[in-house]
Amino acid sequence: MPRCEGRPPPRTVKWLDEAVASGTAATPDHPSRGAIFDAIRTDRAGPVAVRLLQLTHADDPSVRRAAMDLLQSSAGGEAPWPAAAEAALARLTDPDEQVRRRAARLVVYAGRRDLALTALGELADPVVRTVLADALGASAAHLRADPLASVRFLAHLETLRAAPPGQWPALDAALLADARDAARHLEDIGHAWGRVLHRLGRERHTYALVARLLADPATRDTGAALAREACHDWRAAPVELLPLLVRHSGREVGPRLAEALTTASISKAAMRVHGALAATVPFTPYPATRRSRSGPSPSYDGPSAAAVLAAKPMGIGRLGHAPEIFGALLDAGPLTLRQAAQLYNLTFRRPGRTQAVCAPLWLRHAGPAALPRLLAHMTPYLGEYDVGEYYLEGLAAMGRQALPALPAVTALIGRRTRIPVNSSTRDGETAVDECLLAAALDARRAILGRGSMTTGPATNR
Repeated sequence: MPRCEGRPPPRTVKWLDEAVASGTAATPDHPSRGAIFDAIRTDRAGPVAVRLLQLTHADDPSVRRAAMDLLQSSAGGEAPWPAAAEAALARLTDPDEQVRRRAARLVVYAGRRDLALTALGELADPVVRTVLADALGASAAHLRADPLASVRFLAHLETLRAAPPGQWPALDAALLADARDAARHLEDIGHAWGRVLHRLGRERHTYALVARLLADPATRDTGAALAREACHDWRAAPVELLPLLVRHSGREVGPRLAEALTTASISKAAMRVHGALAATVPFTPYPATRRSRSGPSPSYDGPSAAAVLAAKPMGIGRLGHAPEIFGALLDAGPLTLRQAAQLYNLTFRRPGRTQAVCAPLWLRHAGPAALPRLLAHMTPYLGEYDVGEYYLEGLAAMGRQALPALPAVTALIGRRTRIPVNSSTRDGETAVDECLLAAALDARRAILGRGSMTTGPATNR
């Protein structure tokens, strides 16, 4: 049971102490975690909230960290939480650095930016001051002359977010000047910098900054991190930056450079152009990715395919191996009215993988007159990360008949930025975009005829 300066927990919340001490309170979807948030949401002055505030003073630093995390997760919303901010303020000088970091963020998240700004001006701890400035965001943008490099860096970065293009060179120079010292206290400096540059659409400027940072051994890790962020944001970045990353790697590749090289290797265009160069340095390439297929497809003839459909309702919404089943029936002759109704439902009932794979089958059945309606259902989903590849494969299966969809396919290929994807890692999101791009290129080749290719960005050919 956590000890908090001699204060035992009330009987009604002993479960809270046990959940925090055992780690279940930090486990996603665990009942105790949900119960904590529900209780605090209901009453911020109730026994659970009061005990959690007390646990920020526990003897065990791991308990203090857990309490801060739970308070931070509960502090969001429009209404400030003064008690949580005061508890956090008291821990800004905690002997444990991770507690101090959490406390600094909690002061801001609990709605007391005024206290955070005051602490930023009074405290000397560079770790706490950096985290406070980071959490304050635009509220700390005026601190461009602060004595601490990490605070100055964050202030200049916040200023850059809204600065007109005429101010960019001066702000870039200030950020470059502070990058080395700022990285001592600022985590994920490359990620933060890259996010701002991406929002401003400064692709070419990003490549130039990466080159400057990589050229200086003191800022090489920051340059590698910014290069990796660029590869996550822009499709052309791996082709542009992979040679720079290789040039500055040397015989022993540091962790940051290795991560950037792995991310750059996700790009099929980069590996096609610079694969031999990349092979000269030791790093782990990203594993080849392509949407997984569930084993070999079964073979059907007309009678066996008809038997499968006869056992399914007319209003069927999903069907495994639909291309093989209906393909066998269409090869054997026209569909029966019932089979046609089943295919119609599979094609038009709802968007998704089933619609994508069945659309070419309906085109075979209904003929060219059905094409405009099919393409109207397909083209809006080409860029959807979860089903876009299936729709692109559907267009490829239609071949030249899908020519009216070519502008939508070409637009997808011609994107400079990555398609927004929801995945567990940034590398995973980049890999999904690469798979979509590959499927779009395949679809374009199929629509134009095998071996044909339209003019497009060199990195996407």
